[in-house]
Amino acid sequence: MASIDIALASPSVPYARSARAKSATEEPPRVRYALIITALLFLTLFLLIPLLAVFAEAFRKGWDAYIAAIIEPDAVSAIKLTLLAAVVAVPFNLVFGVSAAWAIAKFEFRCKNLLITLIDLPFSVSPIISGLVYVLIFGAQGWLGPWLYEHDIKILFAVPAIVLATVFVTFPFVARELIPLMQSQGSEEEEAALVLGASGWQTFWHVTLPNIKWGLLYGVILCNARAMGEFGAVSVVSGHIRGLTNTIPLHVEILYNEYNFSAAFAVASLLALLALVTLALKSWVEWHAQNRVHSPSAQEY
Repeated sequence: MASIDIALASPSVPYARSARAKSATEEPPRVRYALIITALLFLTLFLLIPLLAVFAEAFRKGWDAYIAAIIEPDAVSAIKLTLLAAVVAVPFNLVFGVSAAWAIAKFEFRCKNLLITLIDLPFSVSPIISGLVYVLIFGAQGWLGPWLYEHDIKILFAVPAIVLATVFVTFPFVARELIPLMQSQGSEEEEAALVLGASGWQTFWHVTLPNIKWGLLYGVILCNARAMGEFGAVSVVSGHIRGLTNTIPLHVEILYNEYNFSAAFAVASLLALLALVTLALKSWVEWHAQNRVHSPSAQEY
């Protein structure tokens, strides 16, 4: 027992323990290489090859055919409608996300967990179901359908329904990005600003916003990408009226069903480019956020 006590008390024991822990978490080179190769093969088969196939098929008939498919009137209408839905949905979700995250992270109130659950609802509900909800509310036989028909207000199978469906499926992105960020930051800085006489708006603009700006931008990027690429919910409420209520994903579906593969892939390449731009912006935001965390001024602060 004495030898055990001496060994435990010796300075070399912590080093031995750390060495054993370190060796226990290190894998042999063959295991690491096998995991890396597996990941690269997976990405190649399920991401890179399909992505390259989209662009290869889009340009299969040449540059002129590609441009013709993009500037075709129905395609232009689909692009405009997609941009309109995103332009409306993203600011709405920006305001909602900041408000919800601030309320959840900075205040204690009843039904707080219920609010968090409702924010996560679009993640757990199928987009098709989300679209059917609007059919139930605004359809001809829906709750508000007769009243809307009497007042000549058209929501379903028109632009308003597309915007509403897009807002619904995208509203968690900004909020779910900001909630854990603001919870980890706490509320001490905001309380100090209020004690020093700052108003609520000044506190938000000069204290809260600088601390969450990278997370906010990250959530906006993801929200915009989902808004422009949404298919399920928009498909249910749009009516598939060519040149009027078709977004880019719906227009791609119509072209593909008509066996116009070259044009379908040409328009689909726009969504692929959007994915690449989103990935680049995401990496840029993460890089800036990491630099901010590891910068000497941030550490001193």
